[in-house]
Amino acid sequence: MRATTIHAAGDVRLSEVPDPEISSPTDAIVKVTAGCICGSDLWPYRGENDIDEGSTIGHECVGVVEEVGGEVVSFRPGDFVVVPFCHSDNTCPHCRAGMHSACENQGFTASGQGEYALVHQAEGTMVKTDGQPDEGMIPSLLTLSDVMATGWHAAVAAGVREGGTAVVVGDGAVGLCGVLAASVMGAEQVVVMSRHQPRQDIARQFGATHVVEERGEAGAAAILEITQGVGSDAVLECVGTDAAIQTAFEIARPGSTVGFVGVPHGVELPIRRMFSRNIGLAGGMAPVRAYLPELLKLVVEGRINPGLVFDSTLPLSEVAEGYRAMDERRSVKVLLQP
Repeated sequence: MRATTIHAAGDVRLSEVPDPEISSPTDAIVKVTAGCICGSDLWPYRGENDIDEGSTIGHECVGVVEEVGGEVVSFRPGDFVVVPFCHSDNTCPHCRAGMHSACENQGFTASGQGEYALVHQAEGTMVKTDGQPDEGMIPSLLTLSDVMATGWHAAVAAGVREGGTAVVVGDGAVGLCGVLAASVMGAEQVVVMSRHQPRQDIARQFGATHVVEERGEAGAAAILEITQGVGSDAVLECVGTDAAIQTAFEIARPGSTVGFVGVPHGVELPIRRMFSRNIGLAGGMAPVRAYLPELLKLVVEGRINPGLVFDSTLPLSEVAEGYRAMDERRSVKVLLQP
């Protein structure tokens, strides 16, 4: 099959790789209808993560079930499914506690930017739609495999509450989905920290009431002005850099929580500030499967349209250009069509 492979920093290619095969009775093979490039894929692309030369890349996809193992009883070939990026059996103690991303039988989608993807714990991982969805709904369904669920996780972890204030640090696809999540959860003030007009426009469509373009001390001062000197009731950190974390804790009010979902790179926590102001930290890798039924319902009912984060659609053959566009911030998020 054709799939995206990464060979070095800045070097992604569309390559011929072996088709995935059922090797366990819990496996399923999904023919990818749509995949995409994630902001976290840019870490290895920029040389910030170790690279296994020639390995496939891409962990977000939706598609049609092609084949299932013997223990997969709830799905059959032809079902349209959303595939959470982290695979889970949905039965272990961690899954039962809602932490599917720490499943005892965890797996990950490895070729979401390809023609086929292998799902390791298919029975507990995949969620199917009621028949083949309309083409216009596919972008929103695709966000449920990662970014919408991850933005939602940031909002849950931060304790977004009805009538409160939520500040989102980061204007990538996850941050924008965090804006949407905070809005749906009833936050009265939803602030996004963004310097980019196209991203600001999406944030406003998702319910942002304020946009702060400043960074560092100036950005913190702007947040304090919006919150009348109090700070934010909930902070969603959706970047993963030390600067983003420091800003998040600077603008969080005493007693609040920072919900972090950005993959940490070079982060040092301000422990003394956390202690003296009783600011908590929660979050991490999103348990997508836990949130998927609720989010799928919101999409199907037309209450949310997270697919707006896709501002570019490319054929799989142009995946290298998709990476360049996101790396250069010419695109928020690129949808790929095999």
